[in-house]
Amino acid sequence: MIPGRPVLRDLRPAPPRPARVLLGAALVAAAVVTGCGRSVDGVPTAAPPSGRPSTPAELERLVVEEVPSGLPRVPDDELDPPAGEKRLEDVAGYAPDPARELEVLESYGYRFGWERFWGRETGPMTGVFVDQFEQRAGAGAYAEALARNDAELYAGVLSDDPPELPANCRLLTVEAPVPEAGLVDPAAFAWCWHGVFSVSVTAMAGTTDDALQEVGAVLERQLALLPPA
Repeated sequence: MIPGRPVLRDLRPAPPRPARVLLGAALVAAAVVTGCGRSVDGVPTAAPPSGRPSTPAELERLVVEEVPSGLPRVPDDELDPPAGEKRLEDVAGYAPDPARELEVLESYGYRFGWERFWGRETGPMTGVFVDQFEQRAGAGAYAEALARNDAELYAGVLSDDPPELPANCRLLTVEAPVPEAGLVDPAAFAWCWHGVFSVSVTAMAGTTDDALQEVGAVLERQLALLPPA
């Protein structure tokens, strides 16, 4: 398992949560921020507030409840740390230096998030992570930092705006297990930004093609539930 990431109790590791340790190059907020391969022009401004969740409970209602693969939902409290609601302090706690990470997240305008997992004792598993920010630029910078960090962790190559996924996304596929990083099966990872939201989906399956199919289908459903970008 990877310290600081959700793990099914008494079962095999759940899909690793996108790494919460942000790369040094992404620590400085800029007036023009690249989000998932596309730039945000001009000075970052907040998205229109209409329809935007104001509490974690409101965000929860906008997170997918089922996944196309039909995998059963893993109860939040069967993960350690638990899935579900994520506050600023919770996310910062995934990093080796929580105090420093807290400063970084605050600079991005992090507000709160929600995560869910689906799977069984063995076989495919899927995780969804939705995080909300004060501004679009913060969501884009955060998604980009997570993608680059996990690409380094799993020794993979990122694809920017791949045709298999919606716009403003990055994709990483990993065929060979990386046991030292808690990855025991072929997997696909995607990180997207959608307005003031960062959306990440992880799937482990028998093949990378199956994992990629799950990630793409889940992303399509999840992005459709969020307020317009």
